[in-house]
This record gives sequence, C-alpha cells and structure tokens, in this order.
Amino acid sequence: MQHITHRIPGLVITEHHFLAPLDHAHPNGQKIQIFGRLLRTEEDGDNEVQRPLLVFLQGGPGFCAPRPSSNSGWLGFALKTYSVLMLDERGTGRSTPVTARTLSRVGDAAAQADYLKLFRSDSIVQDCELVRRDLIGSEKWSVLGQSYGGFCAVHYLCAAPEGLAQVLLTGGIPPLNATALDVYRKTFASSARRNDEFYKRYPADQSIVQRIAERLDQGDVYLPSGDLLTVRRFQTLGILLGASDGFEELHYLLEHAFVEGEHGMGPAAGPYGDELSLIFLRGFENALNYDTNPIYSVLHEACYTQAFASKWSAEAVRPEWDAFAWKGAGQTSPLYLTGEMIFPWFFDEIGALKPLKEAAQLLAESADWPVLYDQQALEANQVPVAAAVYTGDMYVDYELCLQTAASIQGIQLWCTSDHEHNGLRAEGELVLGKLLELLAQ
Repeated sequence: MQHITHRIPGLVITEHHFLAPLDHAHPNGQKIQIFGRLLRTEEDGDNEVQRPLLVFLQGGPGFCAPRPSSNSGWLGFALKTYSVLMLDERGTGRSTPVTARTLSRVGDAAAQADYLKLFRSDSIVQDCELVRRDLIGSEKWSVLGQSYGGFCAVHYLCAAPEGLAQVLLTGGIPPLNATALDVYRKTFASSARRNDEFYKRYPADQSIVQRIAERLDQGDVYLPSGDLLTVRRFQTLGILLGASDGFEELHYLLEHAFVEGEHGMGPAAGPYGDELSLIFLRGFENALNYDTNPIYSVLHEACYTQAFASKWSAEAVRPEWDAFAWKGAGQTSPLYLTGEMIFPWFFDEIGALKPLKEAAQLLAESADWPVLYDQQALEANQVPVAAAVYTGDMYVDYELCLQTAASIQGIQLWCTSDHEHNGLRAEGELVLGKLLELLAQ
C-alpha cells in the first residue's frame, strides 16, 4: 500500500499500513490491518528511519496512539534521539476496528468472544515484531510503553527480547501472578484515597455529588445519546481522579451540574435548580470512552487473566467498600466515585455496549487465557529497561509494580510521588528524560 507523507511545522509524518494475521498461530488465515504513523523531524530529510526507531504503545486497552499536532512534549524530546512510530494497536484507531458493528459480522456471541481473545498484549507484541521486520529488518528498536502499553512491553521482554534495544515504561508494570481480584482490591483502596483527597480539596462538591445522585434516583434523566443516567453510571466519573488534572476536570464539570436560577444566583436558585444541565450531561459523555472504545470494557479485566477467569472481579470486590454504595436520599457520608473498574451492568446501561453483553459474559467466564509473563525469562533479561513508577498511581498499584520489577533483571526504577499516572502526557520531557538518563548510567 502506498505510504502518504504529511508535513506540519517541525514534523514529517508518514502513514504506514501493515497486514497482520488475525491469529498469529494461523499466519495464512484471516488478515487485519495495523496502522502506524512514522514521525521524524524536518532536519532528518527524506530518510524515514535515519535515527534509531522508538515505537510508542498506548495505554488502554483499546485506545489508539496519540495524534501528533506539534513537535513538543515527550514526542519532541524523543525526536531529538529517535524516529518515533505511533502504532494504533490492533482493533483501535485506523487499524482494523473492533466495534459492536464489526463484531456483529463475526458471528454469534461465542465467535465474538473467540475473536476478542486475539486482541490482548500477546497478539499486539506479535504485530510489533511483524511491523519491526517490515520497517527495519533485523535491526532492533526501542519501546516506550505507557500504562497498558507497558504491560505489552513487559510481555515483549518475555516473548521476543531479540527485537528490543531498550524498553521504557511509564506507569505500566503489570502484576506477574496476581489475580484480577487482587488487583481490584488494591485499586478500590487507591480510588477511595483519591476520593478523600478530592473532597478535602473541594469540600462543597460532596453536597453536589449527593444532590446529583438524588436527582438521578428519580429515574428520568437521559444523556444526549439517549441512555438513562443512573447513580452507578454517574459514579464512573471517578476514573478522572487518577490524572494530575483530574480533580479540576471533575470539579469544573460538577459546577455545571444544575441549571442556574432565573436570577443567575447559582445552582440552588430558581425554579429549575433540580434539573441537570445539558452542559453537564454532554460533559459527562465526553469525559468517558466506554461507548467509543469497546475493547476497554470487554478486555480490561482480561489484562490480568492468565489461566483463570476474571468473573467480573471489580463487581465482586465492590461490596467490600461501603463508601461506594449509594444509600439513597439523606445519605450523610460522602458518596465515593469509582475508578478504573468495569462492571457487568455496563452492558445493560451503555447503549453502544449492549450488543456485546453475551460476548462479554463469555469472556468473564473463560479460564483458558494464555499466560502472558515468563518469570524465568524476566530474571534472565538482558534488554536495558527503565521504568517510571508513580507511588500514588490510582490505576496501577505501586506495590504490585515493585513485586514485578524485582523479577526483571537489570531494570532501572524511578519511583516518584511527584507525578500521577499521566506523567508522560503532563510532563513528558521530564519523565522521558529521567528514564533515558537512567539507561545512560
């Protein structure tokens, strides 16, 4: 396929399309497309891979690579040393997409579940190896894995270390053996902590959250998409609390919750004070991606499954935390908002996910997931690895990260409380610079 090149100030961007087997165990079977953007500076001229190649693996699962608009942030810093490949992992972005519509063509729920099992990190790494060989042959490349992209990179160390020059991990060291239940017990605890910190910063928001929940309890508030907004779905806004700017994003969304009174005296004034505003309802939908990125919902718990079933682990753990339970009007304790958790009722309440309910249930019940991590291979690792580990990370537990890191031979750790999970996006030059400095020692 012909490559298309664009130029924007400071960047030369070449679009690449690769054909990969849907199932790498059957290389002559059905093919899917993998899309990537190869980025270099204008100073590099027409040679696409003049510098060492760094491939970026995005967080998720189920999210495409960032769309570059300038030579800045971590990307601008990286391009001083590397050419950078922004890869849309299988099923995302301009790679062959996974949506309810495309899955409907696969077959029944069982066929869809089998299809979706081919979109985990093991397949992503095999795609990477195919792409690497296509672009640079036998040369090695470096991997920068953010969040779930780091999970993929650690599997890469186990499955195909011969393709790797370096591995850089930001907020993404996976547990080697912990079950999904183990993970969610940790992340419910960190979500509770972040709720406490949020309400301490914005104490008046406790009453706004309570008031929203009371209004939603009446059962007649609909989102612009047409979905009914329930209290438990409203609580999923807590996923914002894990980012460095998440407290403010949530606070400013909550301040728009209710229509102002006729004299503009704030959300409690006037005859329309109990109606949720369109600004809030639209903002709620824009803040979350469960409908547009279905892989995230159907495979999130499967990030942790290795020869065992997830069985809706987050739903199983939730009752252990009374603070996340809505007790109805008159509740005096703060209502906590949930974090990075997927619940089975998503497939009843989120319209775009409803067609995937049966497949999602089969995936939750399945125990035949391949093992992703080889501890012996990690203990014998020879690839230079550096990782940023955020001590307060709400999504990826710090203690579980350290347990895995202890098994990776030669890993250089930077443990810091100065950044949240989105450190690479928020302060990319600092974070990436620190990791490269560790590798240079």
